[in-house]
Amino acid sequence: MEEKVGVIGGGPAGIVSAGFAGSKGKSVTLIEKNNRIGKKLFITGKGRCNITNASPIEDFFENVITNYTFLYSSFYSFTNRDIITLLESYGLKTKVERGNRVFPLSDKSSDVIKAFNKFLEANNVNILLNKKVKDIYFKEGKFIVIFGDETKESFDKLVIATGGKSYPLTGSTGDGYTFARKLGHSIEPLKPSLVPIETKEEWVKEVQGLSLKNVKLKASADGKMIHEEFGEMLFTHYGISGPIVLSMSNHINTCINKNIKLFIDLKPALTDEKLDKRILRDFEEFKNRQINNSLGKLLPQKLIPIIIKISSINGEKPVNQITKLERIRLIDTIKNLPLTFKNLRPIEEAIVTSGGVSIKEIDPSTMESKLLPGLFFAGEVIDVDALTGGYNLQIAYSTGYLAGINV
Repeated sequence: MEEKVGVIGGGPAGIVSAGFAGSKGKSVTLIEKNNRIGKKLFITGKGRCNITNASPIEDFFENVITNYTFLYSSFYSFTNRDIITLLESYGLKTKVERGNRVFPLSDKSSDVIKAFNKFLEANNVNILLNKKVKDIYFKEGKFIVIFGDETKESFDKLVIATGGKSYPLTGSTGDGYTFARKLGHSIEPLKPSLVPIETKEEWVKEVQGLSLKNVKLKASADGKMIHEEFGEMLFTHYGISGPIVLSMSNHINTCINKNIKLFIDLKPALTDEKLDKRILRDFEEFKNRQINNSLGKLLPQKLIPIIIKISSINGEKPVNQITKLERIRLIDTIKNLPLTFKNLRPIEEAIVTSGGVSIKEIDPSTMESKLLPGLFFAGEVIDVDALTGGYNLQIAYSTGYLAGINV
């Protein structure tokens, strides 16, 4: 009799698992609680879907924050080139943008979903939508899946690809951890990953909405520098967000209980000496003005009064009366604008979840449970996570592929 495979979760990991299991001639059912598959894919890359990254596959490991060694088999078995080739074979055209990010040529995430739907159809995958899984148990060699409407279905093999706990509106509500635990697995503590940062300073509210480009964000823990990121960021009413902040949150996660401080270098391209010369030029041009009206060429208008205050300079002081010591303090503030870390934003606001099913209990070459044969895991439900740039989606495809061909 034909072997029945159930895949719980219609995100990227579940789609790839189901499609490749179907390509092996299995009878596959993909179970999704939403009214369509790939709901989280719709919002990735600001709605354009950052499919993967075009960097060499060996470069992916340095962008994985948690348990990168676990992913050797996955990444090399199903690479970034493989997912691009797969999607292109189902009609999707792609392009590469800054940071080697791969997007659909149309800039529409819906086109990625269309290609995945064709892939599932071609491999005879039965898709059950609006089907919430309430419970799973293993009995007499079968996985019994009970749905929210109290109906049930049994499977010979089962793939759990339910995602993490981030973005719960897309269906990622942490169900997979409950199922995994019930089937005997350990769950590593869940933490938000790729998430905005809350800071203690009240002045951030005055500049909320201000976006900074080409700045450097640095972080220290107990006085020791832990990481720095260059690029774009944004001030919010609670603190900071934007690409370099999300990446920084991953590194902060590893030392969350330490005394963490953040510093923004607003002019990373200039040394202290060059910045001093630049300030002196501006002071010469505006020598009869007060200092709070003389930095408009150097800094965003909203930030000027804050920078001057932190530098302990009287904003109404004429620039021709500014002392060298005051200038040194000004330079230091521009190069090291301090922020006090308060907290990471909640896991519900995170792009991905850090933590999950322990990798010690999963075979990295097949994604099969070491504790319960026939049970497989794929994607974010596993304790692996990476930086932004398409790397987390590649984890989903690569682990999904291994689960699919081995199930």
